[in-house]
Amino acid sequence: MADAAGVAEGDLAGLSAGLDLSIADAMVENALGNLALPLGVATNFVINGREVLVPMAIEEPSVIAGASKAALAARAGGGFEAEADDSLMIGQVQLLDVTNLERAIEAVQEREADILALANARPSRIVELGGGAKRLEIRAFQQSPAGPMLVLHLLYDTLDAMGANAVNTAVEAVAPLLETITGGRANLRILSNLADRRLARARVTVPLEALARNDLRGHQVATRIVEAYALAAVDPYRAATHNKGIMNGIDAVAVATGNDWRATEAGAHAYAARGGTYTPLSRWSVSAHGLAGSLELPLAVGTVGGATKAHPAAQACLRLLGVERARDLAMVMAAVGLAQNLAALWALATEGIQRGHMALHARQMALAAGAVGAEVELVAKWLVRSGEIRAAAAEEAVREIRRNPGGNHT
Repeated sequence: MADAAGVAEGDLAGLSAGLDLSIADAMVENALGNLALPLGVATNFVINGREVLVPMAIEEPSVIAGASKAALAARAGGGFEAEADDSLMIGQVQLLDVTNLERAIEAVQEREADILALANARPSRIVELGGGAKRLEIRAFQQSPAGPMLVLHLLYDTLDAMGANAVNTAVEAVAPLLETITGGRANLRILSNLADRRLARARVTVPLEALARNDLRGHQVATRIVEAYALAAVDPYRAATHNKGIMNGIDAVAVATGNDWRATEAGAHAYAARGGTYTPLSRWSVSAHGLAGSLELPLAVGTVGGATKAHPAAQACLRLLGVERARDLAMVMAAVGLAQNLAALWALATEGIQRGHMALHARQMALAAGAVGAEVELVAKWLVRSGEIRAAAAEEAVREIRRNPGGNHT
């Protein structure tokens, strides 16, 4: 892996080093230990012309395999193209008890330079490097369960950090000044996880011949994939599962790199519902060149600060990815999300999701039944061959293998 990624072998030592309990104790409260997740690598990815090995931390079988298979098909069309916006985050200040909303808005607009200066006044590495508070937006709500209110949006460039701490510090700093300017009372002062100024996008075109499976021609498979997407486009019940598949890939990369996967989830699902109806994050169509897919969603991720810096495995994963900037990481994650979506739709539109998934799930069933060492593969093969991938069948397979250890169980 080190050779393939073009890094020194020692740079990947953190992948197997685990997390020292002293580090865990400093990261969270009342630390008792560590909960490990499998850390795998998705292969075959070409993103913006660059070969990428993608570390993914996830407990669910078939996710890494699905992403790798979809990335292999995408290679036939040149791989994925991706882009990401600047790292603008939104910090919110809620202002209540404002007697005249319109006059307060005008007053805030007149003092915008003072507010931005105050937000950037505290010593900050982000501000020193050219980031920080850039502009203001003001939203008025004439009616709410708490009465009329103003909400100020502080747009803050966090550069290569996810930026939650920097944004929260900035909005807390300006809240007293906003109270003076508006005559209101500041209540909430916190970032928004709907980071819709920090979008990432990925595109792919898969040649039709790369999609052919068994007795289905490539054009048939592509048409079925578009038909599957069409259900998500009109039905939020399907769209929720459609987007969950996308987030399978994105969250796994987020966890591997020490990023806040709950924030990515919140932002993605809020963005999917921004028009008032929950919709799919990706789009699929058949073009003259093949199956065309695209994905757009907020991705507030970082390559510096927080767990990304504190966790040795997260650092090793970033080295494996070959990314240093937050925008580059967001582009990789968007491409992985689109690949994961393609893999799921591809399976659903042909053989069904369970055949491949359950074959990979058989190993977990074997472990749960008490199989150890070489028994795991023997039990998994037994389950797949029988078609009975159930706990009871796995337990029976373990008993049979141990009763007859020299038998041919494959």
